[in-house]
Amino acid sequence: MRTINETVASLVGKEISRQMIARDFPQYTLPLPGPRMRSRLPEESKEDAGAFNFRAEMRTTRVRVDELLAEGKVDEAEAYMEARRQFFWEQGYQLRKLNQAYFAFYGSYNDQPGGGASGSDPVGPLVRRLWARSPDLKSFIAAVRGVRSFEDLQGVLAEQP
Repeated sequence: MRTINETVASLVGKEISRQMIARDFPQYTLPLPGPRMRSRLPEESKEDAGAFNFRAEMRTTRVRVDELLAEGKVDEAEAYMEARRQFFWEQGYQLRKLNQAYFAFYGSYNDQPGGGASGSDPVGPLVRRLWARSPDLKSFIAAVRGVRSFEDLQGVLAEQP
């Protein structure tokens, strides 16, 4: 439920911000490729393809840490997280500590395609699918309002056209 709530809150916050900027500061509104693209990241250009991608690298880190912990390799997971923290630091992301608490906090925000620190959590993609199928913000909130579990989320999606 925490991941559902945080993902919904993040998507709704971004949409409200987008609408407010469009209404009050239209000169700062970025053109979007289409109405259903509002929650997606812009496509990477070919020259950006080799650039450092924090979200993708953090996702790789989370997935590997999860694998190590599932195998009972706690010390190895700790060493791997420290090595990755140093790697992120070298890329300009000055993380003071990279540990399970970091993943627990940041892993709840699963609002972007490609994940983030959330690893292989299936919740974000389902919430984003519901968002993409909703004709507007009000409909999305109405659809997600009664969701109390992952199974509820799956049920709401099954009812969507």
